[in-house]
Amino acid sequence: MYQTILVPIDGSEPANRAVEHALDLAENYGAAIHTLHVVDTARYGEPTLSSAEIVLNELEERGYGLLEEVADLADDRAVVAGTRLCRGRPQQEILEYADEIDADLIVLGSRGQSHQLGGHIGSVAERVVRSADRPVLTT
Repeated sequence: MYQTILVPIDGSEPANRAVEHALDLAENYGAAIHTLHVVDTARYGEPTLSSAEIVLNELEERGYGLLEEVADLADDRAVVAGTRLCRGRPQQEILEYADEIDADLIVLGSRGQSHQLGGHIGSVAERVVRSADRPVLTT
């Protein structure tokens, strides 16, 4: 049923649950997972050499660490995993990467680091659910 599963991550608890769901599905279906971390340039802009660039570089370092953690989890479970980090608008990057890898399913947290109110779906998750042309599972 699933061969390629996309899991956008940001280090939030809902994203961590999404990783677990994606790994379970990948094990059950023999699928590969692709994890994506997007450094949100809508929040910081696309600066040249400035203090904002320093912040973006730090966010990228953190993102690479998150991607490595998921790759290790996948390896422990014998699940094939790919990783990507990019800059941009999260919902746009998620949808474009899903198209690029021809994902059968997107598994993402219902809200991310910037939206910690319980019981509400975050803006990125809502936009992905509304715009995706493939199944989306939120956790």
